[in-house]
Amino acid sequence: MPQRHVMQMSTSHATYGVCVVGTEVFLDTRRSTPKAATSFDIHATSAVTVHIIHNPMTKPMINSRWPLDPDIEVVVTIDVTSRTVNDNKVKISYYGREGNELAVAWLYLTCVDVSLDVDWSRSGRVKSKGKDKAKWTWGPDGQGAVLLVNCDRDSPGMGGPDSGQADIRSPADLQDMSLMLLRTQGPSATFAEYQVVLHVSETDADKVRVFHAIRTDSHSHYKPVLGPDKLSYVLDPVGNGENTFYVEGLAFPDKGFSGLVSFSASLLEVPHKNSPGTPIFTDTVVFRVAPWIMTPNTQQPLEVFVCSIKQGSDSNEAFLEGLKVLLKKANCKLTICSELDTRSDRWIQDELEFGYVESPHKTFPVVFDSPRNRGLKDFAFKKILGPDFGYVTREPPGKNITSLDSFGNLDVSPPVTVRGKEYPLGRILIGSPLPWASGRRMSKAVRDFLYAQKVQAPVEVYSEWLNVGHVDEFLTFVPAFDRKGFRLLLASPNACYKLFKEKQRQGHGEATQFIGLKDSERRSIDEILADESLKSDNRHVQRCIDWNRDLLKQELGLSEQDIIDIPQLFILMGSRADALFPDMVNMLVLGRHLGIPKPFGPVVGGQCCLEQRVRELLEPLGLTCTFIDDYFSYHVLSGDVHCGTNVRRKPFAFKWWHVVP
Repeated sequence: MPQRHVMQMSTSHATYGVCVVGTEVFLDTRRSTPKAATSFDIHATSAVTVHIIHNPMTKPMINSRWPLDPDIEVVVTIDVTSRTVNDNKVKISYYGREGNELAVAWLYLTCVDVSLDVDWSRSGRVKSKGKDKAKWTWGPDGQGAVLLVNCDRDSPGMGGPDSGQADIRSPADLQDMSLMLLRTQGPSATFAEYQVVLHVSETDADKVRVFHAIRTDSHSHYKPVLGPDKLSYVLDPVGNGENTFYVEGLAFPDKGFSGLVSFSASLLEVPHKNSPGTPIFTDTVVFRVAPWIMTPNTQQPLEVFVCSIKQGSDSNEAFLEGLKVLLKKANCKLTICSELDTRSDRWIQDELEFGYVESPHKTFPVVFDSPRNRGLKDFAFKKILGPDFGYVTREPPGKNITSLDSFGNLDVSPPVTVRGKEYPLGRILIGSPLPWASGRRMSKAVRDFLYAQKVQAPVEVYSEWLNVGHVDEFLTFVPAFDRKGFRLLLASPNACYKLFKEKQRQGHGEATQFIGLKDSERRSIDEILADESLKSDNRHVQRCIDWNRDLLKQELGLSEQDIIDIPQLFILMGSRADALFPDMVNMLVLGRHLGIPKPFGPVVGGQCCLEQRVRELLEPLGLTCTFIDDYFSYHVLSGDVHCGTNVRRKPFAFKWWHVVP
């Protein structure tokens, strides 16, 4: 609660003071009251509004005088700035029991305006005099300014993101910052005797940096004035005018940091040159640091990344040719990362997750670099971080990394509504053990970061039953033109056994899988269906997937009509499962074009029966299926198409600040 601005009245000498437009000044009349006084009246010049705050039982006297009751308070306000010093006057007269005037107290007020302004309306423009500027609210009718973490690198030759530099080296850098204006109005002589101070709390200071734009005749320079080691900034004497500040975020929302940051401008009365001063007015604004936002498969693809692997027997050159065919159909940009840059690490999905940050005036992509840290460890930092392309990472203490820290274990649903609550940016999906179980788990540092973004409330699904342990091994989302605008695809042993039994009844039990693949054990439909150990493995897998099915129906608001079962078999290696043949849900989704791992299933009537069934399931949705051979280049290495690719997608049109978490 702001401290009251109180002025001490005196009958022995005039009182002089400064107030700010629209603020209340409480007049302390009691200390100067003559002993014999019983009533008072008050008069003021035209710009001054006088308010008498009193108990309802207390009434003014017939002559408009007020009794000197202890519950009466006198408050004055002024709504226009002064043209000259001391041009507003207040006179309080004290009267005795006989009505005689005993004494007079004079107050001379100079009214100034001090306003700290930001884009509180989220329109892309700074507006003055916002109501409740110190309050940040969610929703389409909410208010409060937005701040971007300056995590891109606009200046060539710099080591890390721009936020790591305590200066501005490029005009483009200013576009990543939010504008804050300090406006002052009033007689210049007044500001020569009072200080205007911009300040930030110690808890917020390490999350932000503020630059003061100081203009000279020839150019502007930008002075760092607030930040991790600077809590306050005293402006040079100001008069009528406007001071421009640029604010950059240094930290994303995270555990212990909600994302809210406040700045204040205070007008200080300084009785002596070296005294600290006393605030008589403070104006406060609040920003929320923009969250990092993921994009689901239903968002338009802009660019596909894949690693080139030319060395060794597991070269992916044939895979790249198949991928190029798909990208041409999808009319999407393909970026092939060199083996030198990736250090022969092909699993680009596991290393990175593309997202974005957005404010009303600027949006840019941000890559989240996982703590996996294998061959691709430095790729995002060295090759993706750049102008208008940001970078963020989280490293758990102790470097205790598991497979579940890879970002094949991180996904996001399309927008959903769950029991009446809307998630217009979807919900993040994280693979984990069962809620009550121990086991491998995504690092707390990464999970804390994801939960703290608030706008895509995470759901932890059960993935630890898998050998690699990633969500993309048993689920994905594809766009659809009906219902909710998408379908959830789940890997399904039951669907696969149903298909194979159907083909067996039709007399195709001798049809074999893996035709054309060297050194791969070919098994017929009859042999697969007769394998009791495999059946046992897949009963367990189906139970694990069914547990997730129920969870996702509940947490994403889905019905059975929103789910499609994709035939897939698994095999247990110890207590955890691997895909028996290329995992078809581990696909690349590019609009209506799907790049699906070629399953090399039993061939019936000249066609792979698995491919045929998947086409029957997905093509009625307007989707086209391109099956890509990734068998030796990815599948036998425990991954498939999705694991070996990554997609940067178009940001949502929906504004994240319209979310109601």
